[in-house]
Amino acid sequence: MTHISELDQILDVTRAQNRWRRKETINLIASENVMSPLALSVYASDFASRYAEGTPGKRFYQGVKYVDEIETLASSLVNQISGSSFSDLRPISGTIANAAAFRSAASCGDKALVVPVQAGAHVSHTKFGTLGALGIEQIFMPYDPASLNVDVDKAIKMIYEVRPKLVIMGGSLYLFPHPLKELAPHAKAVGATVIYDAAHVYGLITGGAWPNPLDAGADLVTASTHKTFPGPQGGVILSRREGEFKAASKSIFPWFVSNHHLNRLPALAITALEMREFGRDYANAVVKNARRLAESLAARGFRVVGEGLGYTRSHQVAVDVSSLGGGSAAAQKLEEANIIVNKNMLPWDDPSNVKDPSGIRIGVQEMTRFGMGEDEMEEIAELMKQVLMDGRDPHQARADVATLRGSFLSVKYAFEEKGSDISLIEL
Repeated sequence: MTHISELDQILDVTRAQNRWRRKETINLIASENVMSPLALSVYASDFASRYAEGTPGKRFYQGVKYVDEIETLASSLVNQISGSSFSDLRPISGTIANAAAFRSAASCGDKALVVPVQAGAHVSHTKFGTLGALGIEQIFMPYDPASLNVDVDKAIKMIYEVRPKLVIMGGSLYLFPHPLKELAPHAKAVGATVIYDAAHVYGLITGGAWPNPLDAGADLVTASTHKTFPGPQGGVILSRREGEFKAASKSIFPWFVSNHHLNRLPALAITALEMREFGRDYANAVVKNARRLAESLAARGFRVVGEGLGYTRSHQVAVDVSSLGGGSAAAQKLEEANIIVNKNMLPWDDPSNVKDPSGIRIGVQEMTRFGMGEDEMEEIAELMKQVLMDGRDPHQARADVATLRGSFLSVKYAFEEKGSDISLIEL
């Protein structure tokens, strides 16, 4: 019957995805990670079938006593590892967390100073994304090419000239911390709310390898829970300021989220426990691996962004491949070799050329999660050189990629499985 063949196709494609991405490829997408088998096992729990609009103790459904318990526990654990006093786990993505935070602190027609695209602003911080959808005016802070970052002196001057309702920092491709500590007091002086988008570096923050924006003056921190933080896909809002937090929390439901995908909660709680236990070692390993990969690529002749600045302090490495066919071609060729990266604009690119930028963006957090270290970063750099610079057939290089990956198939920095059913990984 037709439905049988369709079912077989669904299962075959799912098995193929699991086998390819978990056993055959070196994944260097900077916005991805994997849950531990234990977290993944509870992700497939009955919570996935339920609704619990609202917050613990204030629901619009019955049958939520265990939801309230797990959400309260997960929130407490997130606060412990984040240095926050308040956390809301209901945003189903980092962008939704941004939307709630932006909407809570500004209205249509208000102004927001944001990090320039060259220094890593996420599209949700701009008129093309969430900020624009809310009718909030985007004004880029000045950019300093020498530091690949915000120009602090000019940005301070702009804060007093513009007197924005929001100052937004953090971002998507950024190799070095933004000058939050230097700018936050001036933003507060004009009554602006300071929001830090920690989506990419949240795991580094909880592991102590990246400055905590709550310590540096952020009123609200938004984050994804599935990038350097290796949990289920979703978002979170953090704060130490009750007033600002309550306003953001009230903006989540019903404006941006109805039900908040309850199966995330136990998986997030387990990941928070893992990060409490192993997060410091993991985050430090990620940063070391990123630096070693950048140095190894540079030593092989690649134009690695950030030369003279130490290349990177995050999990990311940016490489200018304009002389090697451009970002699109390089990313495609590497994928043919089963090395997965993404094309990405670099600070000097024309913003209109988003489809074929000059760079690629690399993240080492997932391969670190599988146990790769600095020696493996050297091997990855060599494989990339062979494919992109030496003219080696990418399909022929797959065998070496698979051999390297074959020694790193188990998730590290995680609890033992404790007898959990993890059959979904193997299917």
